[in-house]
Amino acid sequence: MARHGTLSGAAAELHLGIATLSRRIERLESALKLPLFVRQQSGYQLTEEGAGLIEKAEAFEAAAAAFTSGVSSATQLSGRVRLATAENLATALILPALPEFYAQYPGISLELVTDITTANLHRRDADLALRMVKPERGNVTLRRLGTLGFGLYASPGYVAQREAHHNTGDYDTDAFITWGEMQAHLPAAQWVERVLRSHEPALTTTSLATQLAGAKAGLGIAVLPHFLAREAGLVCIAADIGVDQPIYLVIQTDLTQSGRIRAVGDFLTGLVANNRERLSGR
Repeated sequence: MARHGTLSGAAAELHLGIATLSRRIERLESALKLPLFVRQQSGYQLTEEGAGLIEKAEAFEAAAAAFTSGVSSATQLSGRVRLATAENLATALILPALPEFYAQYPGISLELVTDITTANLHRRDADLALRMVKPERGNVTLRRLGTLGFGLYASPGYVAQREAHHNTGDYDTDAFITWGEMQAHLPAAQWVERVLRSHEPALTTTSLATQLAGAKAGLGIAVLPHFLAREAGLVCIAADIGVDQPIYLVIQTDLTQSGRIRAVGDFLTGLVANNRERLSGR
């Protein structure tokens, strides 16, 4: 009003109706218990009291503009973020959801590191990680997001043949697909080792994708994440074998205040939450 001198001019700049603006001026004058304008036929003229408030009003306006500018820039984050995670989570969970993330944060570039045996946050090989092993050292912040459930799976043909031979009570005559020596520390590999005892597995591999392919080909039973196995059309032989793994979000502690790191972390947190039942297998 002080700049335009008329209700119509001020209302147009504020995108308000003339009547609405008039009521707001009246409420402000009532709250301040001061007359701010003299209504004249030619327009609105500031009173002495109103003129004395102009400097403070402009300071409020500048503060509001600065706040709005900060909010706007927060939605325009940019830069590269290096995320370490398991290949199965990358391909089946994260990548399908990335278009939505990029639509919200087009300036962020995500680098996926799926060889997590070499990606170490302690050595700063990555900025953050979505992994199933709780870090024991390093200056990191972690949060448990959910559970990755595992079960015993095989092809429909293998299961039919197994049932035809009445082999449903134990695994003595079953063929197993498992991990190689480099991955012998994994809970799934250790479970198969206990079951096999001195017997040799039918197939050992170094990736979950090849175990999944081997099971689909009917080569034997594999310990697989429920969500991958079910979506591949495999049959569950045992749903709870005690090798479920927690899913942790791990972030370099000194990067937790970075806007782009927080954006990726929030994206992963929501992604796991929205897929909690699918990932756990329940």
